[in-house]
Amino acid sequence: MFRWFERRLDPYPADEPSLPPRSLVGFCMHYSRGAWPWLLAMATAAMSFALIEVSLFAYIGRLVDGMEGGDPARFWQIEGRGFVFMAAVVVIGLPLIELFASLIMHQTLIGNFPQRIRWQAHRYLLRQSMSYFQDEFAGRIATKLLQTSLAVREVVMKLMDVAVYVVAYFVGAVVLALSNDWRLAVPFLVWGVLYSTLLFVVIPRLGRVAQQQSDARSVMTGRIVDSYTNITTVKLFSHAQREETYVREGMDGFLQTVYGQMRLVTVLNVSLTVLNAGLWLGVVGIGIRLWTSGQIAAGAVAAAVPLAMRFNGMSQWIMWEMSALFENIGTVRDGIGSLALPRTVVDRPEAVPLVADHGAVAFEGVTFRYDAGEDGPEDARRPAVIDNLTLRVAPGEKIGLVGVSGAGKSTLVNLLLRFHDLDGGRITIDGQDIAGVTQDSLRAAIGVVTQDTSLLHRSVRDNIAYGRPEAEHHEVEAAAAMAEAHAFVGGLSDARGRAGYDAHVGERGVKLSGGQRQRIAIARVFLKDAPILVLDEATSALDSEVEAAIQAQLQRLMLGKTVIAIAHRLSTIAAMDRLVIMDRGRIAEQGTHDELLAQGGIYARLWARQSGGFLSDDREQAGAAAS
Repeated sequence: MFRWFERRLDPYPADEPSLPPRSLVGFCMHYSRGAWPWLLAMATAAMSFALIEVSLFAYIGRLVDGMEGGDPARFWQIEGRGFVFMAAVVVIGLPLIELFASLIMHQTLIGNFPQRIRWQAHRYLLRQSMSYFQDEFAGRIATKLLQTSLAVREVVMKLMDVAVYVVAYFVGAVVLALSNDWRLAVPFLVWGVLYSTLLFVVIPRLGRVAQQQSDARSVMTGRIVDSYTNITTVKLFSHAQREETYVREGMDGFLQTVYGQMRLVTVLNVSLTVLNAGLWLGVVGIGIRLWTSGQIAAGAVAAAVPLAMRFNGMSQWIMWEMSALFENIGTVRDGIGSLALPRTVVDRPEAVPLVADHGAVAFEGVTFRYDAGEDGPEDARRPAVIDNLTLRVAPGEKIGLVGVSGAGKSTLVNLLLRFHDLDGGRITIDGQDIAGVTQDSLRAAIGVVTQDTSLLHRSVRDNIAYGRPEAEHHEVEAAAAMAEAHAFVGGLSDARGRAGYDAHVGERGVKLSGGQRQRIAIARVFLKDAPILVLDEATSALDSEVEAAIQAQLQRLMLGKTVIAIAHRLSTIAAMDRLVIMDRGRIAEQGTHDELLAQGGIYARLWARQSGGFLSDDREQAGAAAS
């Protein structure tokens, strides 16, 4: 039985993730798709439970009337059938309804519903543009995802369960009082108006505080995670105290929201106590007056007074549930700002998979600027990082990009990978505009080794096989051997006793040295075996001996591939088919190493200015070299 209800709602829907609406109702509706039949069933059970409970008070009043003026000898003859029916409702009906409601709530919804939201939101975020992750803490994004998924569940389920129960209970109570005497219903109606006013005045304020609290909690978590993620830098610069101050500011911001929340809670509790006392006094006073004047029977008072006392306890529960509801609404609103952002780079509706048979790459009049303001005046926009650049790379050709930091080399590679859309021009691979192909197929055709190598906190095998997940273990080992990594992998182990290719490398690969991480990354690209290869400072973290060994393997890897290599160490790319010298987003020179030295231009000066084989990053030197 449990398993059947647990399987009624799929926690991992296969639907393609889409941009959720930015309105509160639209956002909750978007992530509630597929769960509505079970939410309505839960609401129906809550309403049934409330109406049965009110009917029990009415029946108690009827019993009191029967006992007060009836013949005890004939009591069971008159009330027997009614008593058996109500007993069956209480002993059988209510437990069955509770069982049904509990199975739906706890087996079908509580676990599966937020898991659906996490899954759908996570899949959408995985496909977010690179700029999204560059502007946010990773820990903050994860916190928003987890908080919002639970908050959406609470908002939707409380509205469908608690709100339905409360409305049904209140309406039933008023109808019961009216059926005896309209004046007996007055305290309930007045209480309902004042109680609703209290809710609508104070609870939204709790919601706003909760939204601030959710954001403050995300900031606090993000600062803590940022400190832990960069713990090496913190210790190298002896800045533990500085990090304490940085995190304390985040914690204090969160604490201030807690103070504001608790002040409102105190106001709520005191106001509610006064309101409930007034309801009880009004019902008892009016009931006794009407009974003493003979206008109502004692059973009416016997039903109304316990009902008023039930409201006293229930109102506290309702208030806290509504407080939690609005707190969760605040959390959802805060989450919408992070989870309902459109992707800046998307596949076109007619996008097709890239077919890269040859690997010819062409940049045609490419212009790009970061945060380009399309609506702003041209002179107010940022200067172009890539400025009307045209470059063609023939199939199998190997080119090296040269230039000081900021010249646009890495940006050009990022544009080839379509991490950003162009402001002008186009980029083609084998004649196909990359803006018209799917991003997954585009990046599958390009192997990349970057300077800042980041590994997944998984096994060495998983990290290497990330280039081709279906690869066999012997293929993983072969790729590691080609990258000069097989020897050191055999000696690896982790805290859980896993060794060799099963050893986990730690977050971002922190358990490995820079050179080891780089060799794992190179092995990953060996295994991927894409027709286009991008090397962005691929050997920068290696010592000379290991670099020399890997350079020979890189030559094997580059056979038959189109290669675009970036390096500050000019000696590592001097043997390329062609060198392209970039300056301020444009091509300043191009040719072979010997041709460029013979020209005596920028490249020749940069070559002469190298210290220890590295290209200086000083832009003033570059400017002097260009003059």
